[in-house]
Amino acid sequence: MIVDFHSHTCESDGTLSPRALVEFMHRRGVQIFSITDHDTLAAYDGLAAPPGTRIVTGIEINTAYADSEVHILGYALPTSHAQLQEVLARNRAARRTRVGRIVAQLREAGHDIAMEHVEAEATARAALGRPHVGKALIRRGIAPDIETAFRKFLRRGTAGYVPSTHMGPHEAIDVVAAAGGIPVLAHPGRLKDYDVIDELARHGLRGLEVFYPSHERAQVHHFRERAKRLGLVMTAGSDFHDIRYHTRGVGMEVDDEDIRPFIELTGAA
Repeated sequence: MIVDFHSHTCESDGTLSPRALVEFMHRRGVQIFSITDHDTLAAYDGLAAPPGTRIVTGIEINTAYADSEVHILGYALPTSHAQLQEVLARNRAARRTRVGRIVAQLREAGHDIAMEHVEAEATARAALGRPHVGKALIRRGIAPDIETAFRKFLRRGTAGYVPSTHMGPHEAIDVVAAAGGIPVLAHPGRLKDYDVIDELARHGLRGLEVFYPSHERAQVHHFRERAKRLGLVMTAGSDFHDIRYHTRGVGMEVDDEDIRPFIELTGAA
């Protein structure tokens, strides 16, 4: 089965419009998918699934914990839940504040970049993030590509690094669950300590993104077994943002028996 439960549009830090991303999913033969923009559900405004496909509402909430970036994905969410929308609005404001600090630190380090350069890389209502800063660095001739922008200017230990501190993963899980959604841990291969998975499972985490482009075969095996041990459903996602940087495009081919429990949990079966 070809699915993709992790992708981004221009409503956060992706390049394509929601409609263009949906069309891309359809062309690639993705049967069931989600748009998981950071801290916003705006992509779902007026969005419809092409014939023969199904959409599961989704979101990605960035958090930091145990010296790692810990991203919580939320699925099967209502798009008009008042408490959820309030939390997301706060997160978007915190994102803007963080980007402002990143820009200030880069300027202090002697780099010719300003907030308006970053804002020019996003739509008016987009949730700002480091990828927008990275694109501005490229456009200003400070970095040659997005990988270099992150490695030299935006990661821990560089001039532009500012930690994300506005929410922890436990709170993000609570927010998703309170809205009636399904909290899932994104790209666990990025964690420094895999035991965080067990801790979050005890707190109410319900799924694990086992299938992810950068997960090596041994990691997929490990996360599959860990999900089974903890009673977590397995998900799959490309984390697609831009075809220039995600040349594999969208869609993950996974065994039906691995992904079916998640699909059934979302009600999309």
